[in-house]
Amino acid sequence: MKFSIRNLLVGLVLVIVLAVVFLRGDQLAQLVETMRQGSTIPLVLAVMTQLCKYFSQSFAYSSCFRAVGEHMAPRSTLPLVFGTFFMNTIAPSLNLAGTTLVVDDARRRGISPGKATSAALLMQITIDGAFCTIMILAFLILLLTVGLSPVWFLLGMVVMLLVGGMISVLVLGRKRPALMLKILHPIERLVNRVRGLFKKPPLKPWVENIASTFSEAAGLIGHSPKPTLKAYGCSLIASTCELSCFALVGVAFGVTSPEALICGYVVATLFAMISITPQGVGVVEAAVVVAFTSFGETAAAGTAIGLVYRGIVFWMPFLIGAILIQKTKTFQGEGKKAISGDERNRLEGADKMAQEIDAMVQAGTGAIPAVGEERRAPARTRDDRAPSGGKAPRGK
Repeated sequence: MKFSIRNLLVGLVLVIVLAVVFLRGDQLAQLVETMRQGSTIPLVLAVMTQLCKYFSQSFAYSSCFRAVGEHMAPRSTLPLVFGTFFMNTIAPSLNLAGTTLVVDDARRRGISPGKATSAALLMQITIDGAFCTIMILAFLILLLTVGLSPVWFLLGMVVMLLVGGMISVLVLGRKRPALMLKILHPIERLVNRVRGLFKKPPLKPWVENIASTFSEAAGLIGHSPKPTLKAYGCSLIASTCELSCFALVGVAFGVTSPEALICGYVVATLFAMISITPQGVGVVEAAVVVAFTSFGETAAAGTAIGLVYRGIVFWMPFLIGAILIQKTKTFQGEGKKAISGDERNRLEGADKMAQEIDAMVQAGTGAIPAVGEERRAPARTRDDRAPSGGKAPRGK
């Protein structure tokens, strides 16, 4: 078999999947056994609503790229939705691994890194912003029922500050690009210094290009808020689908209290966002038990719901992501195909041909050139031709 980088990456993904399944195979067995104890129909609906979340996020990604003046269809962004989850799972890095995948995929499509980074940042803002909307609603419910725990309030403030920080980066890129350059230049020097330790040449200057395209993208987002609002709406639908998934899992195990289900989802998502473990594995399940017991539900129900919910939102996108990540341009190793110029030339040629036909019809010649033939010089009349003998007429 011919060696290629793509085959190497596919093999690496397969090894990672097998390693994760091997290390957590006992959790899969426990997950299957626990799901058998719940009602079948709510669990099937839970899986379907969770899948709807990922499709909604693909439309949100498409709108984010449209906000920075680029086009990516939802069918192209859907592999990125699952691929970023896969990357962030195997390489916990505050979502930086997934962002790297998005930027590289966009670069291979002819989109500048600055615009791709802006689109990825905007996507994260809309995701976290949509969750904050549901979180505020849950906190109000807690405040009016069992009371709001200071720990949960502080966790919520962390998420709010995170969203505010990402918005500030976009504003800074638009309003104060010079300040952004001052922030990025030390990073550039640090990267080149680290490369020097490994006997690698310094990178070509990239800070100015990144800051320039980032500033341009931030300006496009500010001047065209409609795609941004559409991305937020799609992200809000995605969060609602995930909340519905959690609620349906709760119903499958006998928990029907709206307050407990909404707040359980918020607590589970909060701990998944700030946990140091990949996707909050282990931490989320414990947080769900605490949330449910505060509403008078049994610890056994909380344990079962936390385990099944985490099984759906972890294993399903992880395994699908291992497949769909191979559909990204990063794994396919493809670049942008230069076809726009040829299409533009054909359109311009057709437009010129139409103008010539109109001119001939108005002149009464009735001559229509054949499609695909090159333009010929107009036929010379007898008066224009030189006399026989090849000599030009003498002037008098």
